Amino acid sequence: MLPVRQPFRAPLLVGLTIALLSTLLPGLARAWSPCPGYAADDPSQTRSVFLSPYTHHWRHSDDHQPVFLLGAQRHLPNDRLCGISVFSNSFGQPSLYAFTGWHWPQVSQRHPRLYASLTAGVLYGYVGEHQDKVPLNVKGFSPALIPAMGWRLNGDATVEVHVLGTAALMFGLSRPF
Repeated sequence: MLPVRQPFRAPLLVGLTIALLSTLLPGLARAWSPCPGYAADDPSQTRSVFLSPYTHHWRHSDDHQPVFLLGAQRHLPNDRLCGISVFSNSFGQPSLYAFTGWHWPQVSQRHPRLYASLTAGVLYGYVGEHQDKVPLNVKGFSPALIPAMGWRLNGDATVEVHVLGTAALMFGLSRPF
């Protein structure tokens, strides 16, 4: 068995528990899930992958390291969405963000390609000496609320910018899969 790094043990156990419950008790999982129907093969729900190679911090710190994020999300009925992202945070720690939220596919009549989203979820990964870098952090877990704006390019690809509170702006690309 491959060793699992300490910061990923708790989210890995939570994820495995949810997967097990979803398999064994599908009715129960659908009843409380913030991402209903995520495991279902519904063609009306689009899946996308998000890649962020760059984050701009508002204030420079010598402790900051490059942030790289890879995420997957599903667009649900009624302009809802849910997903999960794994990333290296600003201090080089492996991190995770599990979220649900809302998507507004067109925020301007004048610019029909402009859209917005707002996600709320649980962030894990700011531990040790960096645990005070996010608010309400308890043993590496903290709540997060992330607004974003995006622009649909030709085809299915989009570019997005996410506002990470008072810390940074995250830039990335999204594409359906």
